[in-house]
Amino acid sequence: MDLFERVSEDIKTAMKARDKVALETLRNIKKVFLEAKTAPGANDTLTDDAALKIIQKLVKQGKDAADIYVQQSRQDLANDELAQVKVMEAYLPKQMTAEELEAALKEIIAEVGASGGKDMGKVMGVASKKLAGLAEGRAISAKVKELLG
Repeated sequence: MDLFERVSEDIKTAMKARDKVALETLRNIKKVFLEAKTAPGANDTLTDDAALKIIQKLVKQGKDAADIYVQQSRQDLANDELAQVKVMEAYLPKQMTAEELEAALKEIIAEVGASGGKDMGKVMGVASKKLAGLAEGRAISAKVKELLG
């Protein structure tokens, strides 16, 4: 079962459980999936990789929105956003720990033959492809700078 079908099934489950947060979140995910499937050039298909990228983007947007709400002293809205983020994160692969990320990046640096800050672009290109979905781009970038710096 691909991610699109899984979300559709979970919508039914959320309806039966009367889980409003999950239902609203999953319907939003499905809406974005459908938009991606019907976009010009998509040929009415959505790969799991593309679906994961969409969910990652939605999670990032939710976290950013929650941060803004906290800055504006609207904890109630921040809590709503974070509840939706929690539902979406269930569809993402388990994130790497800092130690796992560092080990993977050291391996990539050795593989690419990077020696300093000027090679960051080479490392980031390989790392962002290999670690997609396993770590946030900001975390990867910060750790690469630290290791090459």
